[in-house]
Amino acid sequence: MARHIYSCPLRWFDMDAFGHVNNVVFLRYLEEARVDFMWRLAPGNGSDAFTGGVVVARHEIDYLRPLVHRHTPVTIETWVKEIRAASIDLCYEVKDEETVYVRAATRIVPFDLEAGRPRRVTSEEESFLTDYLEPEPGTREAAGKGAGKSAEGAVTV
Repeated sequence: MARHIYSCPLRWFDMDAFGHVNNVVFLRYLEEARVDFMWRLAPGNGSDAFTGGVVVARHEIDYLRPLVHRHTPVTIETWVKEIRAASIDLCYEVKDEETVYVRAATRIVPFDLEAGRPRRVTSEEESFLTDYLEPEPGTREAAGKGAGKSAEGAVTV
């Protein structure tokens, strides 16, 4: 399966008093990679996936190594861990050729902005996301069973 690759520049104001990228700034980096993945890449493939909006329901971040300012961007790899009926789990690694600085995960929920409520993953969105699906070992998806599908094609769990 493929991973989305985003080259993220470091900015001087990303640093904190200790001389490394502040922990909160990593959330911005993840957001930049996620937006690039979902709103720039998806329409570029002829899809209107997620143009209605998504909200973040959860973040998990493991800070592995300090990242200090430099002129070389870091790479953020993004992939899909799981697709459910009304949420998607994304995973990330913030790294360069030698070091992984952060491993993270985000649960996003497709959202109907006009109605002001969550909505289900569409079959088009599922199709797009499946190209980036890397389930963790031991999950139904990794075992080849996959999640069930409703009559509309949305993933059900």
